[in-house]
Amino acid sequence: MTDCPCGSGRSYADCCEPFITGAAIPPTPEALMRSRYSAFTVVNIDYLHDTLAVDQRHDFVRADAEKWARDSKWLGLDIHATTGGGPDEDEGTVDFTARFKLGGKAEAHREISTFRKEDGRWYYVDGRIGGPKQEQRRVAVKAGRNDPCPCGSGKKFKKCCGA
Repeated sequence: MTDCPCGSGRSYADCCEPFITGAAIPPTPEALMRSRYSAFTVVNIDYLHDTLAVDQRHDFVRADAEKWARDSKWLGLDIHATTGGGPDEDEGTVDFTARFKLGGKAEAHREISTFRKEDGRWYYVDGRIGGPKQEQRRVAVKAGRNDPCPCGSGKKFKKCCGA
């Protein structure tokens, strides 16, 4: 029994293979994401094309996808979070990192992928590279009583805005 490349802990035959061979349809965006990762590892470029949303296929370059799949040593898939994708939903996202080696260098591809259900099947739409946006915080520098005033007046803080 060979472990599935997607990292589910199940065998390939019981996990992603039925989706890739067309014997079953992935029931969720996460299952589709896992099977697409596995398709890269087994170099099944047709599956990658066929699970791409029809309106997104114009950018698909089969030769480039095949070269990347063949030239990479696939190291694992980490699913960080999923949203949507329930039985009554038509959209979902999967936040993941695909790890691989290319040219002897370890790489990690972090992406938040968008999926859409059409006619009862999930399709990959697009992805935003880099994962979730980081929270941005403003840090205000406190001026001491004898520091120059941050307003730019040239006066000491205690004699200007600190008064």
